[in-house]
Amino acid sequence: MSHYTTHNNIHQEIPEQMLWRAVIMSTVQDWMNGPLRQKREAETFLFHDGKDYRTVCFSAGIDPVDLRERLEKIRARAVNTGPTQN
Repeated sequence: MSHYTTHNNIHQEIPEQMLWRAVIMSTVQDWMNGPLRQKREAETFLFHDGKDYRTVCFSAGIDPVDLRERLEKIRARAVNTGPTQN
């Protein structure tokens, strides 16, 4: 995660924030590279969930709107380039 998406300085992280960041990173990895079922579940959480998504982001010290906008840009690039181009 970029330090621009956080509310706190990286040096001020607390263990709970680190845990929630790991949860978000794992979910993003599942969305990008996981088995189909995990991709779908991660997609739902990252792009269609409201309350839980916001709660997890705030617990991680991450701006949920900024993160979702960044992920939407990644998703748009992936759709535009297709699976055969990298």
